[in-house]
Amino acid sequence: MKIKLIDIAHGRSGDKGDAANIGIIAFNDEGYKIIEKYLTAEIVKKHFENICFGEVERFELPNLKALNFILHNTLGGGGTVSLKLDAQGKTLAAALLRIELEINTDQ
Repeated sequence: MKIKLIDIAHGRSGDKGDAANIGIIAFNDEGYKIIEKYLTAEIVKKHFENICFGEVERFELPNLKALNFILHNTLGGGGTVSLKLDAQGKTLAAALLRIELEINTDQ
């Protein structure tokens, strides 16, 4: 079964120098269980493969029902030196929320 990430979570994003920071926050406990299991660093890396040229790190924040991703080497040097339209990564959470996750409903 496929589920749209935007139906179970919201997000915020920004910059940490040349790295983008994306926080995905589930609306409820059930949504957190889904993102915790299925929204991997590898899926995020693949989704941003054309702009993320470094490692993607994932951090779990279960008390907030959230995951935080750091996408290294993504912002073209960062806000003050980048020629990218979104040099501070403000739109990346919205872009990530557009994906569909393939989940197993048999468990």
